[in-house]
Amino acid sequence: MSRRILAVTVAAAVMLSAGMLARAESLEQQRASAVAELDLLTLQYHEAGQRTDYLEGSVERAEADVADRASVLALRPAFVAEITALAAALERAKGMVDTAAHRAAALSAQQTVLDEKADPATVKAATATVHALTEKVGSEVASVQAAQSSGPGGPAWSSSGPGGYARVRAALDLVGGGGVGLYESASCAGGNAPACANSNGYIKYRADIVNWSSGRLNWAMAHELAHIYQFRVWGALTSSGAYGSLFGADPEFLANCMAVVRGFPGSVGCNGEQQAWASGIWVGAVR
Repeated sequence: MSRRILAVTVAAAVMLSAGMLARAESLEQQRASAVAELDLLTLQYHEAGQRTDYLEGSVERAEADVADRASVLALRPAFVAEITALAAALERAKGMVDTAAHRAAALSAQQTVLDEKADPATVKAATATVHALTEKVGSEVASVQAAQSSGPGGPAWSSSGPGGYARVRAALDLVGGGGVGLYESASCAGGNAPACANSNGYIKYRADIVNWSSGRLNWAMAHELAHIYQFRVWGALTSSGAYGSLFGADPEFLANCMAVVRGFPGSVGCNGEQQAWASGIWVGAVR
């Protein structure tokens, strides 16, 4: 009897232990599920936070971009006004000033503004550049106009026109005569000479030379400019024995050689010794 009771008791204990183990396993699974769900929720929470941060950053960047674009757009009217002013200045300069470089610079500035979307400083700099170009063109035109009204006996040009004058002026400037007066005249050797230099420090040209080739025109201006420099040392020059022996006391031959020294040879050449001597006249030295 006692053995049976003991067996029943043991069996009940075993069943209770099994139930407790099953219960424990169930609770562990539930706990694991709860932990997994918590981990998932935590991950989703962090991801949601990151998305929120990203969206907030995107919104801030978009707002900044919109503000920059608005600033750029606000500055464009001023740039357009400067371009309009430059266009008018370039139109006025036709036939008087070579504006090719000015136009190229303006086009470059315009393309910069068209390409710029975010930096107002870039537009401001381009606007300042165009404004400076307008002032430069205006100054150059004023210089030409002043020269046209201050020639001996009248305007600096007549039949050659402003375009012809500008071409001869450019040649004279190229060979180093930027500060030398230039005027159209048919009086050089009674109209027989295409150009001549005056001892008062200016050069006259006959209207037809505006159609000469660039090489010939440059040489002519270098030749006449050489005479201007001869006049500055005329007394010493005409008293120089070397001038007589090397050039036959011929100012035309010396002017040709002086043009060669400047890099503008004409039809008459000169040797190394003559070139070396002629180079001194350009700096006021008579050897």
